[in-house]
Amino acid sequence: MGNYLNPGNENFYKVINSEIYVDKTGLLKYTNRVINTLQGYICVSRPRRFGKSTAAYMLAAYYGRECDSKELFSGLEIAESEDFSTYLNRYDTIFLNMQEFLSQSKDVQEMLDLLKKSVLWDLLEKYPEYRYFDKTNLTRTMQDIYSKSKVPFVVIIDEWDCVFREYKNDRPA
Repeated sequence: MGNYLNPGNENFYKVINSEIYVDKTGLLKYTNRVINTLQGYICVSRPRRFGKSTAAYMLAAYYGRECDSKELFSGLEIAESEDFSTYLNRYDTIFLNMQEFLSQSKDVQEMLDLLKKSVLWDLLEKYPEYRYFDKTNLTRTMQDIYSKSKVPFVVIIDEWDCVFREYKNDRPA
């Protein structure tokens, strides 16, 4: 497991073992229904402290392919769904916490450069045997991986709104 590619299910394990956990795995029924459609691009926009990170950890644990989350989700609402196993741990999942990149950069362009470099690091380590058109281009690298592996990507972006708060007047080049 990488830092960004298929980060595992440890964060969601901590979440469901917390005293105040509320089962929101019903969200997975919806994402499973739309994941391979044009409606598969989902933005969860809620007020601060409303469970966005918890949902992000849940999505990573459910879809990420380098972990076995069947036991973790057993007993939760999604386990009762007929398509529970169809999507469980079947996708290359990229998990990005934008706050992490923001704290290591001085402007939007530097932040985006760090993000691309970090994700490319994980992708090229996981799939070194593939031939790449341009190993410095994140989009092309993901396309090259998908064309060979036929494993779709699920991209989860947590703390996406921090960029707008911190760099509201900055525009990438």
